[in-house]
Amino acid sequence: MREPVSPAAPGPADVTDSPAGSEAGGIFSPPYLAATLTFTVVMFLTGFAALAVVPTLPTAARDLDGVSLFPVVAGCFVAAGLFGGVLGGHWADRSGARRPLALGMVLSVLTLLVSASSVSVWQLAAGRFVDGLAAGLVAVSVTTAVGQAYPEHLRPRMLALLSAGWVLPSLLGPPLAGLVVQWWSWRAVFYGLAALTALPAVALVLVLRRPAPHPAAGGAGEVPAERPPLLIAALLSAGAALGQYGASAWDPRHLTAVAAGVVLLVVLAPRLLPRGTWRGARGLPVTVLLRGLTSGTYFAVEALVPLMLITERRVDAVVVGAAFTASAVLWAAASWVQGRVLQQVARHRLVAAGALVMAAAVALAVAGCSGGAPPVTAAAAMPLSAVGMGLLDPCVTVLSLKHSPPHRQGHTTSALQTNMNLGQVVVLALASAVLNACLAAGAGPLGGYRAAFALLLLPPLLVAALAVRARGD
Repeated sequence: MREPVSPAAPGPADVTDSPAGSEAGGIFSPPYLAATLTFTVVMFLTGFAALAVVPTLPTAARDLDGVSLFPVVAGCFVAAGLFGGVLGGHWADRSGARRPLALGMVLSVLTLLVSASSVSVWQLAAGRFVDGLAAGLVAVSVTTAVGQAYPEHLRPRMLALLSAGWVLPSLLGPPLAGLVVQWWSWRAVFYGLAALTALPAVALVLVLRRPAPHPAAGGAGEVPAERPPLLIAALLSAGAALGQYGASAWDPRHLTAVAAGVVLLVVLAPRLLPRGTWRGARGLPVTVLLRGLTSGTYFAVEALVPLMLITERRVDAVVVGAAFTASAVLWAAASWVQGRVLQQVARHRLVAAGALVMAAAVALAVAGCSGGAPPVTAAAAMPLSAVGMGLLDPCVTVLSLKHSPPHRQGHTTSALQTNMNLGQVVVLALASAVLNACLAAGAGPLGGYRAAFALLLLPPLLVAALAVRARGD
């Protein structure tokens, strides 16, 4: 499951050539060396933790007798990340990035310890919730920290280095985590990651205590940043969490939680999104909608397919970890292809093509729920879905920025991130509700998963139909 709030997702870095990068004042020169090494190690371990933890969650939920609540464990990370991102951005704008970034790293260590010592699925969910808050803080403040610690001509190279820092974790994290789970315990994954992350977290706090060599300073006529709606973001996160919890069962208490979550989402989400997003209005609104539908489908596939493989098809955790690694590699490869080989193809056409690839991946997941089909059928849905995302996700971003005036591109990026998180929460909640409804009606587990995956066919097909409304010409 790709962490939705990563500041630099795995993929080929778009390195901006700059002669300054080779001068004495480069990112590895004495004034910047400590910051460069610390940020790089932090990004490496952040990516490693993000990609290693997720494959262990189905096994942890099974051992804690909380399989029915697995969507809560997976979705609360996203719900908390929604608020953490808004909070971190607001905090960084007002007082600099060092405090939210340092707090996010310290919380990351603490939440790994909370999850590792879980005695119930609710403690595991609480750990993931705090981890989502920490990830949201880190995701938005790390870029700000680069802006505050480096002059403008060094920032592209530093951001490229941070992006490259995700490549090795995507290759090593999931399979190593699978081996540890298979040979030892899922708890050892959390404890080990906490130990690995503790030292660079402390180093980051110490480095950020030093004044930035080139601090960002506004001019006398600079307009203060608009105060973001923190209360709205907090309530929206609460609504997303309530929806995830409510989808785990069908009794009055859970249905009440669903109703409360839906009300909060319907009332508050439009205040953080462009007008016309949910009806797919042409231009920017439809691109924000496409981001939510595609990321929601991908997130649900990466959450439910491993859960089904481990709990129902009895697939080893190391195999599931390999599927996560293949997903990361193929996402990066598809992203490179769309940016280098298919650069002459209209962006909206690539969005439609990527959505159809994702629909084919979901169809594989449906087929893999048959007892007569080999488990690899469903496992293949994860890397194939990543191919679709690698094709379409950069194109959605390009189209959204094309439809946004330069002075509103920050707001546009925030809207994309918000609807990405909302899409992940809502689509996973709907698929989980279908799964639990089938189980409550007496259908077998594989039949429930088959119905849930069938529902996931709808979002990518809708994206393929709506892509033309996002065309940039």
